[in-house]
Amino acid sequence: MQDRVEQVVREFVARVKPEAGELSVETPLYADGVGLDSLEAAELSAVLEDEFGTDPFQGDTMPETLNDIVSFYVTA
Repeated sequence: MQDRVEQVVREFVARVKPEAGELSVETPLYADGVGLDSLEAAELSAVLEDEFGTDPFQGDTMPETLNDIVSFYVTA
């Protein structure tokens, strides 16, 4: 499951932010990291929900890194 989640997020980031380069599991998704804006975060949320049936962005804590997203699915 972890590998598939990472793959989906990495493919999304490569598509919307190709200038971001390689995404590590601790790279921030917003601001000084990848630089996702609110619309891109909403799109990533929809992609993850379509792929896995749940959305880590709907919880109490907003995921800040790829590792946060992976942890949401691995511990769920």
